[in-house]
Amino acid sequence: MPLSPPAQREKLHTRTIVIEGYRRADGLFDIEARLTDTKSYGFASEDRGWIEAGEPLHGMLMRLTIDAEMRVVTCEANTEFAPYAICPAITPNFAALAGLRIGPGWMRAVRERVGGVKGCTHLVELLGPMATMAFQTLIVLRREVTADKTRPPALLNTCHAYAADSPVVARRWPRLAQAVRAALQGREGESREVLEGSADEDPRDVQAAGTAPR
Repeated sequence: MPLSPPAQREKLHTRTIVIEGYRRADGLFDIEARLTDTKSYGFASEDRGWIEAGEPLHGMLMRLTIDAEMRVVTCEANTEFAPYAICPAITPNFAALAGLRIGPGWMRAVRERVGGVKGCTHLVELLGPMATMAFQTLIVLRREVTADKTRPPALLNTCHAYAADSPVVARRWPRLAQAVRAALQGREGESREVLEGSADEDPRDVQAAGTAPR
């Protein structure tokens, strides 16, 4: 279902972000991102002269190569388009992300290494959704392992669909749904054993605060 009809308006700016995940022949994984900013009008730039409507103001590329443990093996960045001639000079700094593990505290660790004057705002912004894409890409590994469906998933209560009393949870984890019903009826002792533990990793762990990556 589309959004409601907008008020009369004029488009001024478009930001396009494309992120793709690849499984490599050597067993590693590539997460690649491209960010492009364009304006619907032409304007003057001190370093680039006149920038035509639709010509990229920002054009940034990044590749994270990670292993099965979500650890960054290498990071490569490139700035094809920027408002200032000096901008591309900072991209080699992103190689400093090698060794970090995508997980709790990811963005804090990123900013420690390439935040502020040590990096580029737009490239740093890409590293949040790239981490989410890394989790989505490596789901293929978790699907190759038989999950213990008697234990609750870490996804429980992380969104509307995975609410403990939702039909999705009832369908995927019937025993968990029974335990939830028992808890709601005041029989917490019957449900405690089922509700303890975790059957899989939570992709939203990457957004958790206060824990440094391993």
